[in-house]
Amino acid sequence: MGDVADLTAKTYELVRLIPLGMVTTYDTPVALLRAGHIAKLAGYPNYSRHVGNALKSLPPTSEIPWQRVISSKGLISPRGDQGQGVARQKDRLEQEGVEVETLAGTGGERVDLRRWGWFPEEVPEAVT
Repeated sequence: MGDVADLTAKTYELVRLIPLGMVTTYDTPVALLRAGHIAKLAGYPNYSRHVGNALKSLPPTSEIPWQRVISSKGLISPRGDQGQGVARQKDRLEQEGVEVETLAGTGGERVDLRRWGWFPEEVPEAVT
């Protein structure tokens, strides 16, 4: 894979660039057919799971806007904590003005990537 520390550092730098009120994904949203997800922008296109783990390991006091990164299907990923993490992420996104839809039946939470997605074509200069 290369350097895990490098990917983690790039992940945090890229996530800081996601504008308020927007979201992006761990990996490429196939339906959008656009590059711009964190793993690919960081130069590690096959390591979206590491991006998720890096964000999950942030301390609660972190200023990195981890809540702005969701799955490529637009879903807030469950964390095995009886929904507490999903509720916290949904609340933070809604505080930023992002509309989060509760899916009937499944109880999942989804964000419309076409409306709220941030998918730059290339790495912003601040991270190169």
